[in-house]
Amino acid sequence: MSDFVNSGWGLFVAATTVISLIACIVLLMIAAKRRVMSNDNTTGHVWDEDLRELNNPLPRWWMWLFVITVVFSAVYLAFYPGLGTSPGTLKWTSQNQFEAEQARAHAALAPVYAKYKDMTPEQLVADQQAMAIGERLYLNNCAQCHGSDGRGSKGFPNLTLPAESRLATVTAEQIKTVIVQGRAGAMPPMAAAVGTAEDVRNVAHYVLSLSGSAHNSVAAQLGKEKFAACAACHGPDGKGNKEIGAPNLTDKVWLYGWGEQAIIEAVNTGRSGVMPPQAKLLTPEQVHVLSAYVWNLARPTTKVATN
Repeated sequence: MSDFVNSGWGLFVAATTVISLIACIVLLMIAAKRRVMSNDNTTGHVWDEDLRELNNPLPRWWMWLFVITVVFSAVYLAFYPGLGTSPGTLKWTSQNQFEAEQARAHAALAPVYAKYKDMTPEQLVADQQAMAIGERLYLNNCAQCHGSDGRGSKGFPNLTLPAESRLATVTAEQIKTVIVQGRAGAMPPMAAAVGTAEDVRNVAHYVLSLSGSAHNSVAAQLGKEKFAACAACHGPDGKGNKEIGAPNLTDKVWLYGWGEQAIIEAVNTGRSGVMPPQAKLLTPEQVHVLSAYVWNLARPTTKVATN
């Protein structure tokens, strides 16, 4: 009922439901009565010359089964939400059931995570079982956006990048904070500040030149001065600013795609990315193990020890 802002819709649904149940019983009573429509108890319909439709009453077993169904529906609506906005006498909601099942699952798994609670990220990385659990947590909660290998995709950060190319998840503690609190990144449209469409194109080529990418050197030289509109966040040298989440434009890491058109689109329309917080889905112990696993993704030379 959340789609209907007027409370009258709840009454309408409740009244329609009750009237429908009553109508089912009334229709059943009418259909169950024997009514002779002709001398030979036929409806007058004939097929294949001699096949006639009789007007017999409903079988008793079928009628009572129908009655039981209607009674069950009425009892169900009394206990559970179904009559418009009425919550039912049991006050059941899918959210409450989910939270209860989640709490039971967390309680059952608590002994498994207890041994990892006080371990450092380095110790967790060296523990094969902890990394296996971390991998499962990652695949269940993170891989949908960042990919099963952690390399991300367009608009979703690559978690295997070295520290100098990462914005907010260099240490395991920072990764933990982002998992719990989420993260929002936004770049406002800068076309008006840069100038004309030609100025935006020139800035795009200047940005390409910062990372040594193929570019038009003449356009890049013209765009260098206009890049001042971007330097407030990305810095005069284009190396970014981790404190405010401004990416490094010199490292050849392109979150939203590489090339002139991708940069022009970013300048014209801006960018916006959001990672939702996971605090309600994961326990602190699960976050602790998961953050160590994600931290280890950026350390490809690290060998996980076997127990």
